[in-house]
Amino acid sequence: MSQTSTSQLGASAIAPPALPLQDHIQSGPALHHLEEDATPEDSSEDLTYPGLPPFPSDIPTAPLLRISLAKLLSNNPTEITNLWNASRDLGFFYLDLRSPPSSSTKRDSAHEPSERNVDGPALLSSAEKLFKTGEELFKLPTEEKQRYDFKDQGSYFGYKGIGAGVVDAQGTKDRNEFYNVSKDDILGISEPLPTPAMLSSENTRERLKGFMEGSHAIVSFILGLLNDKLSLPEGKLQSLHRLEEVSGDQVRWVSAPPQPQNDQQKALGEHTDFGSITLLHNRLGGLQVLPPSSPSTPNPEWTYVLPLRHHIIVNLGDALVKLTAGVLRSNIHRVVSPPGEQGKETRMSLVYFARPEDEVVLKRLEGSGVIDEKAKETGEEEGEEITAKEWILRRALGRRAGGDWKASAGTEGERFKH
Repeated sequence: MSQTSTSQLGASAIAPPALPLQDHIQSGPALHHLEEDATPEDSSEDLTYPGLPPFPSDIPTAPLLRISLAKLLSNNPTEITNLWNASRDLGFFYLDLRSPPSSSTKRDSAHEPSERNVDGPALLSSAEKLFKTGEELFKLPTEEKQRYDFKDQGSYFGYKGIGAGVVDAQGTKDRNEFYNVSKDDILGISEPLPTPAMLSSENTRERLKGFMEGSHAIVSFILGLLNDKLSLPEGKLQSLHRLEEVSGDQVRWVSAPPQPQNDQQKALGEHTDFGSITLLHNRLGGLQVLPPSSPSTPNPEWTYVLPLRHHIIVNLGDALVKLTAGVLRSNIHRVVSPPGEQGKETRMSLVYFARPEDEVVLKRLEGSGVIDEKAKETGEEEGEEITAKEWILRRALGRRAGGDWKASAGTEGERFKH
C-alpha cells in the first residue's frame, strides 16, 4: 500500500510503525479527520513485546486509531469522537489499557454499576496469567483435548483441533486449534460443561471469572459511549448485553503453530465476527484486515495489524451492524502466518467475544434518528428475523469441517472469495 501524509489521520492517534521507528505511516482507508487538539503520544515509547522477535519494520501495517481508555473514562470529547469514527469507518481500533480504575471517573454516576469496574491494568495482568494457562492447555495430549469437542452436540464451546475447521468454500482445512469457555458456565448461569481437569480447578475458574467480568465491563462501557452517539434511549445497547443473562459470550484461547516456509496457508479464513464486540490480546503478527474500498483506495489490500504492548485490539461484530442498520462497521479480517522471524513462533491469542443475549432479535433498533437516517440512505429493508443464538450457531458451525460454508457468511458476505 502506498504512503500517506501524517495530516490525513493525525500521527499521534494511530499505531506507531513497526520498530525501529520510521518517519511515516502506512496508508489505509480514508478515515474521518481527527481533531487537531488531540494529545500527542510519545512516538518513542517501546510497545514491542519482550522476548519475541520484532515485527518486520519494512512491512506495511494498518493505520488503526489508538484510543486511550483513560481518556475515555475521563470523558475526553476528542477521544470519544475518535472511538465513534473508528467504529463507523473500519470497526477496528487499538485500546490502550494503561489507565487507573474507573472508580474515580466522571462517568460513574450516570452509568450502570458494571461500568464502575473498568480497570485496564487489571485486565492486562489477568490476561498475562491466562496466556500461561492456555499454553499449558494446548500441551495436553490431542486425544484428551478432543474429548471436549462438542460440535456434534450442536455447541461451539469446548475444543476445536487443527484442521477441524475450514477457511474457504473449497473446504481447505484451518491451521489453528482453539478452546472456547462459556461465560454462562463460569458465572454459574448455565450447567457446567465437561472440561479438562486444569480448567475445572477453583483457581482457574476464578481467574476466568475475573477476566470475563473485567472484559465485559469494558464492553459495556464502549456500548454506552456508542449508545450516546447513536442517540438511542439511555442504556439500550447495554440492556441487550447484560452480564448475568444467557448469551454466547465466551473466552477463547487460540494457538497456531509455525507453518513450513514452502506451505504457508491461512490459519483462519476471512470472516467478520458474529457478535457485538471482540477484545483481542495477542503478541505476534498474523491478523490482517481488508479495509473498505474508497475513492482514494478502490482496490484495498490485505494489511497486517501490528500488535502493541499494553493495548488490546478491539473490533465490532455483525450484531452491531444489524442493530444499527450499518451505522457501525464489522470489517472482514483473517489470520495468516506471522511475518519474518515471528513466523517461527507459535502464535497465541486470548479473546473475549461479547454477544447479545440469546433471545435478542437482530433487527434495526428503534428510537435513533441516526439509525433511521442510515436505513433511509441505504434503502435497507428489514431482513430475516433471527435471534442472536441462532445467528451465532449458524455461523460458527458453518465454519467447521462438513458444515454449511454459505450459511457461515456474515454482513460482509459479498466480499468473501468463494
